[in-house]
Amino acid sequence: MQDALWVIVGPTASGKTELALRLAEREGGEILSADSVQVYRYFDVGSSKPSAEEQARAAHHLIDLLEPNESMDTATWSALADERIATLRAAGKVPIVCGGTFLWVKTLLRGLAPAPRADEAVRARHRALVEQDGRAALHATLAKVDPEMAAKLNPNDFVRVSRALEVYELSGKPMSQWQAEHGFRQSRHHARLVGIERSGDEMDARIRARAEAMLQAGLREEVRGLMGRGFADAKPMGSVGYKQVLAAERGELPEAELLDAIVRATRIFVRRQRTWLRDEDVQWLVPETLPD
Repeated sequence: MQDALWVIVGPTASGKTELALRLAEREGGEILSADSVQVYRYFDVGSSKPSAEEQARAAHHLIDLLEPNESMDTATWSALADERIATLRAAGKVPIVCGGTFLWVKTLLRGLAPAPRADEAVRARHRALVEQDGRAALHATLAKVDPEMAAKLNPNDFVRVSRALEVYELSGKPMSQWQAEHGFRQSRHHARLVGIERSGDEMDARIRARAEAMLQAGLREEVRGLMGRGFADAKPMGSVGYKQVLAAERGELPEAELLDAIVRATRIFVRRQRTWLRDEDVQWLVPETLPD
């Protein structure tokens, strides 16, 4: 597929990063991160942010863009990715998208449902509700008007919960209905999706090894530092790995259960990723191989 956009997909721990690096080295490419935690500064170990060695192998983009208390929505990331893709191609480079935030990938490839634009007054009202009654209360409000979308969203994900509720309040139509009608059928990029196929047992072993490696690499120390900077309640702290370590640091999770808690949360996330990938035309590769 000439001029196709390379997109490396696959569940967490399947080996996306190494595949993207090897493909970039072969194609003369640079990598665009599609990871909703890697966009934040200081969230390094738990997001598997590319190391200095990996960045020396291939330039990386769309990482370290925000302070932890800032937010990145899907539309903004997609616009940034579009701009970077165009810039790389103009420079004769091959853009390679790689990451596990598949809503971002889907939006980049197929666009967003034409829901109402953001309204700061509505979001301010949601923030006030959360400050008074907590994030669970906002999520419960969404569940009353859009149970389908509420079931997909973590109650602690204020940005997405607020946006879904905002769409209903501004349009009278649930976000889930907007998305169903849109169907992500628009084609914005000719994409070639590739990933590494691994057995269930192999994935389980890799997930546990990944969690162990993160703890050994200093994930707890990273979380303590973020807490010391006042970022304990920042959005990325609710992501897999960070959330469990934060609970352990607060005494809410026994030390002996931390590793298994991260492994369980990762497995749940992987199941969600696989659900999305079932609907996609992905070329699944044998480990250690590259696509033609």
